[in-house]
Amino acid sequence: MAQQPRVAVVTGGSRGIGAAVARRLAAEGMTTVIIYQSNSERAAAVVHGIQATGGVAIAIPADVAQVLDMRRAVRDVVARFGRIDVLVNCAGILEMHTINDLDATNIAEAFGVNFNGVVYAVQAALPHFPPEGGRIINFSSNLIYQPRVGTGLYAATKAAVSVLTNALAKELGPKGITVNAVAPSLTRTDMTSGTPPARLEAVAAATPLGRIGEPEDIADIVAFLASSQSRWITGRTLLADGGLTDGL
Repeated sequence: MAQQPRVAVVTGGSRGIGAAVARRLAAEGMTTVIIYQSNSERAAAVVHGIQATGGVAIAIPADVAQVLDMRRAVRDVVARFGRIDVLVNCAGILEMHTINDLDATNIAEAFGVNFNGVVYAVQAALPHFPPEGGRIINFSSNLIYQPRVGTGLYAATKAAVSVLTNALAKELGPKGITVNAVAPSLTRTDMTSGTPPARLEAVAAATPLGRIGEPEDIADIVAFLASSQSRWITGRTLLADGGLTDGL
């Protein structure tokens, strides 16, 4: 009997790095579920692209910052496919704030999506991992090591994700579930499309590999962490920055 394809759930899968991850995991033969908040057209485009190459993909709307939304989305996944083997927590928001600009609303929003969203997704998905285990891959940032002015709130949310990743690896290791995080540097996506050209040039010049990241660079790393070849890696935050970040 043919083995059932693994099922991968990718939050934030309608755009940027998340879309690249969804396409890459589908190319590995996984059934891919894209969780998106509001842009149904972009989510549908990713799904159609995967289907056009022979893959299996669906899109489900949900707000990762709302626990009931994530529980409902996971129920939909399990009703359709019966299990979850890989969870990629890619949904995130980036807003620039200096300390005097911060208020309760933007603090709550940033932690709600970037940190709480990871917690809610993991809580909802865990009961549906198979007995042999699986993979959880979170998204951190190189800014947790070298924050820039205005990135303190974002970096703090991502540092929390890295700490959570390490703790979950210890908690879930006995279940055969590895938990890792990927920490990209500046990557060419719509989230960073407003970055001034001079800043892009400066980052590229400071990066040993001479350019900024592309979504596919990060998607390849996620595909490795989702594979059996990463079976001896857990609890780690992997820098994916072309060698940019120093002083660790």
